[in-house]
Amino acid sequence: MKSTSLKILAAASLFAACKPNIEGTAPTKGSADFSHYTAIGNSLTAGYSDGTLYRSGQINSFPNMLAGQFKLVGGGEFKQPLLPGESGWPGAKRVLGPVTGCDGVTSLGPMLYPGARDTAGSSTNISNQGPFNNLGVPGIRATDYLIPGYAYGALLLGGVGYAFRMYENPAVVRPIDVAAKSNHTFFTMWLGNNDVLLYATRGGEGQASGSGPSDISPLPTFKTSYKAVLDTITRKGQKGVLINIPDVTALPYFNTIPAKGLVLARQGQADSLNAAYAPLGIKFAVGANPFIIQDGSAPGGVRQIKDGEYILLTTPQDSLKCAGWGSKKPIPRSFVLDATEVANVRNATQDFNAYIRQMADEKKLAFFDVNTYFKTVQSGVHYNGLTLTPVFVTGGVFSLDGVHLTPRGYALVANKIIQSINDTYGSTIPDVDITKYNGVLYP
Repeated sequence: MKSTSLKILAAASLFAACKPNIEGTAPTKGSADFSHYTAIGNSLTAGYSDGTLYRSGQINSFPNMLAGQFKLVGGGEFKQPLLPGESGWPGAKRVLGPVTGCDGVTSLGPMLYPGARDTAGSSTNISNQGPFNNLGVPGIRATDYLIPGYAYGALLLGGVGYAFRMYENPAVVRPIDVAAKSNHTFFTMWLGNNDVLLYATRGGEGQASGSGPSDISPLPTFKTSYKAVLDTITRKGQKGVLINIPDVTALPYFNTIPAKGLVLARQGQADSLNAAYAPLGIKFAVGANPFIIQDGSAPGGVRQIKDGEYILLTTPQDSLKCAGWGSKKPIPRSFVLDATEVANVRNATQDFNAYIRQMADEKKLAFFDVNTYFKTVQSGVHYNGLTLTPVFVTGGVFSLDGVHLTPRGYALVANKIIQSINDTYGSTIPDVDITKYNGVLYP
């Protein structure tokens, strides 16, 4: 799940049950063998956070958390292709700091890491240090797993280059070949997010079904690739967990900037806009109004945004504040997910998830419905005195890119995966202590 560069100022930020192990009873593995665990997936598996990869993010990945709990029931070493530094690679991570907007107001908001970049060696191929247990690759789609030389091609196209870093023979090998070499006894597979997400985070600028980097993957191609990967990693009867795809419109990336974010304080402002848009029949009033967006099918090529449509977190805040975006000028369509595009995303997510569930049932594997779980998080999750919500910056679940999780958010996911493992395989693996992990860090 690779996100785009965020140009967000402080204004954007304005906008589990614990299942303890019985004391004195040793955890049990049930019918599963956790001695060699491998994680298959994308950025969410790699530990991506705050818009990039960095060392502590990888250390706080949910697979590494799981591996720590698996050691209590016979789990072995869990090796990750760790980056050398904390500043973020290939781009700088987002942190909270003082941000001055076009209006001259300085407040706390997301900004790029301001310190020296500690990235020496990040782009070096370290496959000789493997094999690695965490095979999560930021940006990878299920449909990419059958592409020869995927890692090299992604690097040339400006991809994160992470697969290049850990794949042997990256110019020729397929991701499925790397997975096939894993001598695992247990696995997690969280794959398919990017087959929908890349279309959504780019404002639906791609095709509803296609092979381009901004397209939603065609369902037949998705099924072929997903099944090929799953057949490969279960060829010896290995057990594991399949995780489905969340509805991306539930993420802060799509919900932080409100559709009715054009707030008019004076009648004169409303009168001025009413006069300008009178030929198009668009009206404004004092108070909250829907933003004006581009729409080539609307009269004059512009209209007000509707309920159920979304403005992306990447929309430049200074353009909204000082350049008249959303009022005098329409917000460009690349920063908007309109009703048709939302339907494309949800239909694909539903189709992909139905197939993932079908595969879990056929293979008799554990299954975690993260799609449903993320919807329950909307109303808040309470854990040992903590209340966690998906609210951008302050909620504690999602990081500063609005898509990927904080360490605390990844711990929530780890515990739900553990629950599905215990329920399916009869194990009694204890939960991760969520309180040991951070949400968004404040300066």
